Amino acid sequence: MACPACGEPTVPFAVPPERRELAPAGAEAAAICTRCLTVEPAEESWDGRRAPGGQDVQQSADGRDVRRSADEPDVSRVSEAFPTGPAAVPFALCLGLCDSLATNRRAIEAALEATERAGADPLLAIDRLLADPSVEPAIDLERRRHQLEDMLY
Repeated sequence: MACPACGEPTVPFAVPPERRELAPAGAEAAAICTRCLTVEPAEESWDGRRAPGGQDVQQSADGRDVRRSADEPDVSRVSEAFPTGPAAVPFALCLGLCDSLATNRRAIEAALEATERAGADPLLAIDRLLADPSVEPAIDLERRRHQLEDMLY
């Protein structure tokens, strides 16, 4: 799936039921752009190929099939700075909500808290994303980072 904003590849991920209020249009699956970090609803989780044992098959950056659990998207395709494991989905959803802090304040706060509870520092992750030359956020993430810090503390 290509990003509708910039045309670059996206990383699809399943949105667990407890996070759907944070997802675009309450979607069961979403996708984050590997370049501009835009988050959009996805038509289906991953690439639609289900693997046995509750895992999904994904293509890695080097073309290999990688089996991942449904709650673990390959966010390394976005950046090595992106939080992994259980923190990946709430962090991605948080980034998707940052286009409007005023409208999405409560949802952003919930996503930030969920990211922290999952063991990642969302502000540090944003700092690392800002330092990654392969990422060009569609929003002014540097400015948003300071506003998010005010929300957290």
